Amino acid sequence: MDIDKLFKVPKLPTGGNKRKLPDNPTPELLKKLKLESNSTSDITPSTPNIGVGSVRKATVEDIEDENDIMNYAPGGDADYFAEEDEEGRFYGGGLTSEQKEILNIFEKAEGSSVDSTAQDLSITRIRKLLLTFERAVHKNQDQRSKYPNDPTKFIDSEADLDSALKALLPLSQSPSLAYPELARSGAITLLVGLLTHENVDIVIDVVELIYELTDEDAEIDYEDDDYEKSEEAMSILVDALVENQALDLLVDNLARLNESDEADRQGVFHVLGIFENVVGFNPALSTRLISKTKLLSWLLARIQAKTHDENRGYAAELLSIFLQDNTDNKLEFGRNDGVEIVLKVLSQYRRRDPADADETEFMENLFDALCSALSESSIKQLFLDAEGPDLMILMMKEKMESKSRSIKVLDYAMSGAAGTALCQAFVDALGLKTLFNAFMGKSTKRQKNTVDLPATEDVAHILGIISSLLTNLPSESASRIRVLAKFVEGDYEKIDKLLEIRDAAHKRLMKTDADIDNDRKVCSSGEEAITPDIEDGFYIRRLDGGLFTLQTVDYILAWLIMEDDGIQTHAFRMLDRKNQSLKDIIRTLKLYQEHVGDDTPTAEGVVSQKDILQGLISALDTP
Repeated sequence: MDIDKLFKVPKLPTGGNKRKLPDNPTPELLKKLKLESNSTSDITPSTPNIGVGSVRKATVEDIEDENDIMNYAPGGDADYFAEEDEEGRFYGGGLTSEQKEILNIFEKAEGSSVDSTAQDLSITRIRKLLLTFERAVHKNQDQRSKYPNDPTKFIDSEADLDSALKALLPLSQSPSLAYPELARSGAITLLVGLLTHENVDIVIDVVELIYELTDEDAEIDYEDDDYEKSEEAMSILVDALVENQALDLLVDNLARLNESDEADRQGVFHVLGIFENVVGFNPALSTRLISKTKLLSWLLARIQAKTHDENRGYAAELLSIFLQDNTDNKLEFGRNDGVEIVLKVLSQYRRRDPADADETEFMENLFDALCSALSESSIKQLFLDAEGPDLMILMMKEKMESKSRSIKVLDYAMSGAAGTALCQAFVDALGLKTLFNAFMGKSTKRQKNTVDLPATEDVAHILGIISSLLTNLPSESASRIRVLAKFVEGDYEKIDKLLEIRDAAHKRLMKTDADIDNDRKVCSSGEEAITPDIEDGFYIRRLDGGLFTLQTVDYILAWLIMEDDGIQTHAFRMLDRKNQSLKDIIRTLKLYQEHVGDDTPTAEGVVSQKDILQGLISALDTP
């Protein structure tokens, strides 16, 4: 073994010759040092082997540099002497300057606070991001046009475009600053144009970005704490998207995306999310989406899928949202066979419950969509033609989750003068027995010995159905006589049930009135005038606090008392036991009539609700 080889003289210069770098060396200095180092290593000859004794003489001790004298903090901690509290205690972080700089870089990248993000998203920074994005778009377009059949030529530009799109995601954190710049710079036009990109992954990136930008949380500008300014910025963004036909292109991409792929499935979810976001900001856009695009057809097809998933549930939710308080959308829903499709999908829940909470929400959204649509007369007719009453009655017989929803649908369907045909169909389909079994809490034939009291919401809708039957069925008709007979049978047990509900509603209303009286006193003590708007608010509170139920029950009792002597005698006797009388019912009906609008449109030859109430009051108030 050649021992001399183990003890070579080091090639590096001794400590006395080493150079100290400044704390922040410039790139030019680093390049210069690198060149000098390379040239030195190139001309330095190999060191010859020397003996052991010589090695000992060659042992080198670094000469202390003047700058090293002060570098005696433990571990080279740069802040060891800088970090002290008010009492003079020192807390060294144990990190060098280089380590601290690295940590600061990571904290900045992670966006550890809203303030740091706000500093990053200056107008200059936003413009740089948009410029980078614009260049990436043009470069990708240029290379794709030059080499359309050679993906290797444009794959790098596609990756750059992907990165540029993802870099725009933080813009949603500063809408008041970023959104006007997005519209002004033409970036919105470029974004919308990318929705037709050949690469579906790029399309999905754009969809995700628009989803984040339109998210309702983006409306709050935490930096400015200026909601109105952020809302104005959101309006600029949404208007720009609509002007550039973004909604139409998004709908077109629903057919393009393949939901068997996870990324595409997430893309569909984000597209639906964009529709919800923009409609939530501007409800009028729902009419445009339904009438000008193929979205409704896609939604109706999507809810018919055999297997349930997140996007199927989202489709049902959007359907429910679009049909709320929008006559045009309801009519379009009917023209697209929406009633029959929804009934077909709901029929599966006649004999089985939804598998989980998500599917339960899906089912509820479809029932809600149907209820919203049934406010239109033409939809009521379509519901009748599709044998909707028969399906709802079958659902009422089963002890499934769909039972309560079917009662609600029937209440909406049979209400109003346009519900007359549905009331007749309900009686013809033997719905009275099922309805009153639910009203009394009686079980089906398979469970005769059990009592299942209806939920409060079910009771309200059952009362609504009975009210519609008494309003719409012709006088002296066989169907109306069958309804009256139901209240006579069982020793007037259903009249007793009505009075029981009336008593509970009356007690709730008394408590509500006491609370309102206290609020009136507070207003008076504060010298605050009780305006008509405040009075309307009080009346709404009374409706929710028992008055609505009381009005419905007394309306039903008024019809029954007027038409059947036996019911009248029994009802008077039971009311007298509670120190009440017919006058209390009349008083309720008068209050009801006062708040029924005069401008409610009615078809020719149809008696208005106000006139019906006046007729009942006159008939009962006659000595």
